[in-house]
Amino acid sequence: MTRAELTVWRDFLRAHAAVTRALEDELMGARSFPLTWYDVLVQLVEAPGHRLRMAELADRVLLSRSGLTRLVDRLVKAGLVAREPVPDDARGTFTVLTQAGYERLRDAAPLHLAGVVEHMMRHVRPEELPTVGAVLARIADAHRLPRPPEASPD
Repeated sequence: MTRAELTVWRDFLRAHAAVTRALEDELMGARSFPLTWYDVLVQLVEAPGHRLRMAELADRVLLSRSGLTRLVDRLVKAGLVAREPVPDDARGTFTVLTQAGYERLRDAAPLHLAGVVEHMMRHVRPEELPTVGAVLARIADAHRLPRPPEASPD
């Protein structure tokens, strides 16, 4: 690894830590809502039928499968998601967004999105967006992470 590559790697880690900490602090402070909960609910609201198998959900969030199981247990207890059996797979389980989960996400979204703008996007110049986006997408694609749905236009 070159010195320049190591510097970029360390800057990426610092930036990721700073942004996620700031977003977590804002959501917890204003909404008592962990960033991991927000992430799971976003994945579900964007999924067909607002439901995903646990394995699919695990592939989309930044948690281990066992960590996701514990997180979903807490979300079920809070009434934000439900578990439903997969009709054609006796061992399969869907995690499904509830109405309360949708409402909680809708309440937190403006604060979270304002935080994304404040803590990340305002530091990326408009002309840099295509390059930054292409690099990040290439890295995620190389690791076969599912692509999120296209963002709606401004």
